[in-house]
Amino acid sequence: MSILASHSIGFIGAGNMAEALIRGLVHGGHVPAGRITASGPRRDRLEELVRGYGIAITLDNREVARGSGLVVLAVKPQILDKVLREVGDQLQPGTLVVSIAAGVDTEAIESAVAEGVHVVRAMPNTPALIGAGATAISPGKHASAADLATAKALFDAVGITVVLDESHLDAVTGLSGSGPAYIFLILEALSDAGVKVGLSRRDAQLLAAQTVLGSAKMLME
Repeated sequence: MSILASHSIGFIGAGNMAEALIRGLVHGGHVPAGRITASGPRRDRLEELVRGYGIAITLDNREVARGSGLVVLAVKPQILDKVLREVGDQLQPGTLVVSIAAGVDTEAIESAVAEGVHVVRAMPNTPALIGAGATAISPGKHASAADLATAKALFDAVGITVVLDESHLDAVTGLSGSGPAYIFLILEALSDAGVKVGLSRRDAQLLAAQTVLGSAKMLME
C-alpha cells in the first residue's frame, strides 16, 4: 500500500502542477480520488478536475486547510502570502504543508502558520506534467523523517525526487527547474541542423528528441 493511501490530501490551487500531481496520485493508484480535495477561484477549472479525476472540490481554501492532513500549496509565489494569511489559522498542529511556490523559504511559511504545523518545500519541474518530473524537497524545522517520506512519495508519483538541504534549492531552480527550456533550445538547434541538410522537419524533430531521450536514459542507467 502507498504511504499516501491513508492521507487526506488538499490542494490549494488548481493549476497545471496541481493537476499533474492529482493525475499521478489517482491514475497511479496511490490515493483514492475520494481522499483528494482541491480549491481554487474558478469553478469551471475545478469542475474540469472533477470530470478528469473524480476528486472533491471547493471554492473555499480554508475548508481545504481544515480538512486535510496533507496540504499542497500549489499557488504562484506572488500570492502565497495572501493565501497563508487566509488559511494559516485553519491548519491544525501535525498537518504537513508542502509548498511548491518557487523562492519562498520554509521559515516564511512557518511564520504564517500555527506552531506544530510541519512544512516541506519542493521544487518540481514541468516534465511532471507527463509523469517525468525531477523534484527536490527540503524540510522545515519541524518536519520529520516521516514527513519527508510522505512528501517524497507525493512527487515520486510524477517522476523522481531527491532530498536536499534548503540552501541548495535555488541551485535546483536553475538546474532542473529551468533546465527543460535549455533542452528545448538544444532540440530546436539539432532539428534546424537536420532540416538544413535535407531532412523533413518532422523527421528531424523526432530524431533529435529520441537522441536526447536515449542519451538521458543511458546516463540514468
